[in-house]
Amino acid sequence: MKVSMIAIILGGGAGTRLYPLTEQRSKPAVPVAGKYRLIDIPISNCLNSAVKRMFVLTQFNSASLNQHIKNTYHFDIFSKGFVDILAAEQTRESNEWFQGTADAVRQCAPHMDIHDFDYVLVLSGDQLYQMDFQKFVKYHIQQKADLTIATIPVDKRDAPAFGIMKVDGAGYIDSFIEKPDPSLLPEWESEVSETNKKEGKVYLASMGIYVFSRGIIAKLFDTYPDATDFGKELIPSAITTNYKVASYQYDGYWTDIGNIHSFFEANLALTDNIPQFNLFDSLNPIHTRPRMLPPAKTSGTYYWRSIVSEGSIIQADKIEQSVIGIRSRIGDRTVIHKSIIMGNDFYENIEEMEGTIPMGIGNNCHIENTIVDKNCRIGDNVTIKGGSELEDEEKDTYVVKNGIIVLKKGAVIEHGRRIGVR
Repeated sequence: MKVSMIAIILGGGAGTRLYPLTEQRSKPAVPVAGKYRLIDIPISNCLNSAVKRMFVLTQFNSASLNQHIKNTYHFDIFSKGFVDILAAEQTRESNEWFQGTADAVRQCAPHMDIHDFDYVLVLSGDQLYQMDFQKFVKYHIQQKADLTIATIPVDKRDAPAFGIMKVDGAGYIDSFIEKPDPSLLPEWESEVSETNKKEGKVYLASMGIYVFSRGIIAKLFDTYPDATDFGKELIPSAITTNYKVASYQYDGYWTDIGNIHSFFEANLALTDNIPQFNLFDSLNPIHTRPRMLPPAKTSGTYYWRSIVSEGSIIQADKIEQSVIGIRSRIGDRTVIHKSIIMGNDFYENIEEMEGTIPMGIGNNCHIENTIVDKNCRIGDNVTIKGGSELEDEEKDTYVVKNGIIVLKKGAVIEHGRRIGVR
């Protein structure tokens, strides 16, 4: 039996750690895996779990995200399904922007209360994972919990970056610590599977995915009216009072796309022979906007562990361990290595290309350890090479973070330019 759920997907704040990819768009609108956007992941998880009523809460740089959702997610007129955008708004009760995750849900609650549902699913808009939310909420019901938090086992290297839960033998959370100092970790081990124990993953980290019983979330808001954030305030308060807070251990693939390095690594991991995040699962597809593009066209290019999206025109010599986005144009004798090319939003005709640097990557270029945002124009004989030896810096057309060079959206790189080459 399907349970009655409604999902709230948090659109995130300014996304400064993903800058410059968030310079002109919100985090959930950032392109991923060549043809998708990050928001497609939680929405697809909902659709694959028969959760067809979703609110996306937005505030920062939301125009691109709004347009994508409007053009993508259409439901049958006889269906009760929807993906509605709830932007931060001034009301008689509040003239403030969203102050945090809990405050965003609290402010939008009147829009949700008119619907019939028993459970509230709260999701992030910037994570890469595949989860069956029906199993999640049924575990919540089985535990007779007020609130259930999805947790994932991590090792002592990763634990200090997360909120860590101490879980008892019955699956309930006793206590919580935000980003613990490594010296405190021995006190925060929880019961996990034998496989995770052997890998040293004995700490349970919050995934930022929650399910609340309907009446409970309203009660929490009333009890803690000044709490603005779920992870830092509302949930720790619930754990230390009389609420039953359960842990749902998730053993699948999950990564938080929090910064440029994690975004880069998560995309390149999709090129593995058997990637942990499965784009080719016919039972749990990732949905996105159908663009009706032609198939990719290539000429004499050597490929190794790469993803090439539809609508691309490629004459490169070699593309290795890279993600090539929609409508990409890559010229003759060019080499792409360990890079993300996001592609283009439209095609240029022959007349538009004459007398200028066309959109795409020109002839005889070398692109390595680089993210090329959409609609960039890279001339001929250009070398862009990221590396761990590079210091973080920002220029007019690109940013260097963690040794990765990120070309800004619409950047123009003149013929013969060399970036990141020492």
